[in-house]
Amino acid sequence: MDLKFLTTEEVSQRYRGLISVGTLENWRFQQIGPSFLKVGKQVLYPVEVLDAWERSNMVTCKASKVVGRRRLTSPDI
Repeated sequence: MDLKFLTTEEVSQRYRGLISVGTLENWRFQQIGPSFLKVGKQVLYPVEVLDAWERSNMVTCKASKVVGRRRLTSPDI
């Protein structure tokens, strides 16, 4: 079954409990975090929005090379 929307509990499970239901509730109140849809009292998170939110929070590391004990970053390489 292809889910298009996740509940708050399912979003918490998606992130292995690292983002709690309470945190998601606080983020909604502060209007931060992933966007959501509210239908009546039900809060739903579109999976495609969660995917985009993950990509926007991705941390890109610099390429590095270790020479002996010294780590060289891109400009040094």
